[in-house]
Amino acid sequence: MKAMILAAGRGERLRPLTDRIPKALVEVAGKPLLFRHLERLAQAGCREAVVNVSHLPELLVERVGNGARFGLRVAYSREARALETAGGIAHARRLLGEAPFLLVNADVYCECDFARLRAHRLGGALAHLVLVPNPPHRPQGDFSLEGARVGDAAAPRYTYAGVAVMSPALVAGVPEGERAPLAPLLRAAAARGAVTGEAYHGVWQDVGTTERLAELETQLSRRVPIK
Repeated sequence: MKAMILAAGRGERLRPLTDRIPKALVEVAGKPLLFRHLERLAQAGCREAVVNVSHLPELLVERVGNGARFGLRVAYSREARALETAGGIAHARRLLGEAPFLLVNADVYCECDFARLRAHRLGGALAHLVLVPNPPHRPQGDFSLEGARVGDAAAPRYTYAGVAVMSPALVAGVPEGERAPLAPLLRAAAARGAVTGEAYHGVWQDVGTTERLAELETQLSRRVPIK
């Protein structure tokens, strides 16, 4: 199973850090978030990863290269303008192929088991989501989870962790080069019973703002060693 890391975003809420580097290269505990994802993917047995790039792409490509230093083969999906999540996945389909892939948002820190997720089989589903307890900045969550079924019930509700196993068929209707978010597609598929999920209660943080980045730094600094 290949992996795709969504790394094309501008990172407006992380400015001024992201004025000079791509969001995915923002460091936490001395190491870029993207490097952490690539290392953990390789440790989980992944050998091929696709990274989409848009904002300051050459800086990211120069730092990561062909991925050999991480034990991976890394290909780049270049976007002249950031195409958002679903648009970015659709643009990368020629690199991903037609098989399900492991999707990871570059701006999250998560210690969930990538190896187990890579072994997951979607069956008839279009996506399998990793969900986390709702953080303070998202009290209503994104989806409900009953057993393994993801939906939109009132409770219990969880927040999408930015990690999933996904079929390329989910974005089949997104025109090439068009900007499109992923959330509406996931909600529509969930309403048809085509999305499964699991709850994850380990270390996770959305590093979308400087405040949440600082929170993660504090959390990780208390642990030795840092993964």
